[in-house]
Amino acid sequence: MDAHYDIVMNARKLAGEGTRLYFGYSTVLDRAAFEEWRAQHSYEFFSLPEGRLGEALDFSLVYDFQSRWWGGRVAGLVAAPGQSVWGRVFEIAAKDWPIVQHKEGFVTGMCVEQLVKVRSEGGELVEATAFTTNPARASSDGPVSARFVEALVRGATAAKLPQAWVDSLPSHAK
Repeated sequence: MDAHYDIVMNARKLAGEGTRLYFGYSTVLDRAAFEEWRAQHSYEFFSLPEGRLGEALDFSLVYDFQSRWWGGRVAGLVAAPGQSVWGRVFEIAAKDWPIVQHKEGFVTGMCVEQLVKVRSEGGELVEATAFTTNPARASSDGPVSARFVEALVRGATAAKLPQAWVDSLPSHAK
């Protein structure tokens, strides 16, 4: 455990009732990677729900954060009218939101929360929170992480995102 765990657990104690919608589009979709992270940070009591397929409208992926953990740049979101990013929409209990924030890098200032309009299966439009690179920490320096891309593709496949989306992801880091 680390200081982030204490921050998260204190935030859980102060959390209200209800739920929040979370749009996950990145390596959180790779269940094995998520479960490894969860165990490393002592959150075995938390399970990410199944979620439902969703398409965040007017955004695209951009590899704009240099991650020491992944050994290269990883993806965030950028506004892109007419484009979209596929992922899953999860309903997260308010008391568990700090765990999601920790996973996504919000606790360390790596990411910021971004509201996105998501078209879910059946065409329903919902507003959900996604995480994207903190603009103050964005960088295009260095290569994209091959290990990250592998987890991104593995997660998109496991999450049953549309095959056309999976095929559009880089097959290797550039």
